[in-house]
Amino acid sequence: MSGDKPVRHLLGLSGGKDSAALAIYMRDRVPEMEYFFADTGAELPETLAFVDLMEDYLGKEIIRLNAGRGFDYYLKLNGNFLPTARSRWCTINLKLKPFEEFVGNDSVISYVAIRADEPYRTGYISTKPNINAVYPFKEDGKIKEDIVNILEESGIGMPKYYDWRSRSGCYFCFYQRKIEWVGLSENHPDLFDKAKEFEDYHKSKGRNHTWSQDESLDEILARKDEIKEKFKANNQNNKPTSLVNAVLDEDNDGDDGCLVCFK
Repeated sequence: MSGDKPVRHLLGLSGGKDSAALAIYMRDRVPEMEYFFADTGAELPETLAFVDLMEDYLGKEIIRLNAGRGFDYYLKLNGNFLPTARSRWCTINLKLKPFEEFVGNDSVISYVAIRADEPYRTGYISTKPNINAVYPFKEDGKIKEDIVNILEESGIGMPKYYDWRSRSGCYFCFYQRKIEWVGLSENHPDLFDKAKEFEDYHKSKGRNHTWSQDESLDEILARKDEIKEKFKANNQNNKPTSLVNAVLDEDNDGDDGCLVCFK
């Protein structure tokens, strides 16, 4: 009898709609599936609540990665320099490396929640030869409408943050739209203030770093009514006007963001 370890089947949940739908879709197809969630230590409360809800639905533990080593830990290691779209040390240290450490040298099939209507995306594919990525939604022709149906029919529904935000991920994610920063200030003013503290620290050091391109959080807050009116005008067909409708009507949740963070 061979002493080789069996192939592991892994599915990472980001707190986003697509990975959640894939977990539901694959639950009875791959009973031996292992589920994991890379907690950055900077997650929205809604995201953490959604992961807990998914754990109850799946009837299996969702393993939390990064225990004791969240964003603040790696921020210090990076000299207190904040991550940017050009320097995404947050994705590397809080998502990719923990996943590869979780895998180790085991042979793994990694299930990735890229849809059939996203032909130009591949998601994260490890360079480790023992990790093989597969795309069930692509293979089965599942598109965004199917993903929403899977979530609704399961009773899970869409994550609550979609009422004001288009993706999961850290509360300070630099890929957020300005309307989402406004949403953060209204739904979680404590987290908005914490994000602003990071900007204030850089300002005190003579740096011009801001989370949102070309505009500080103070400036966004000062013109929040203008931002809200512009968003409303651009989405007049959505009633009620909310990010969830914008996400469902357009493919807004995939621009240049970190797919491994929010899919």
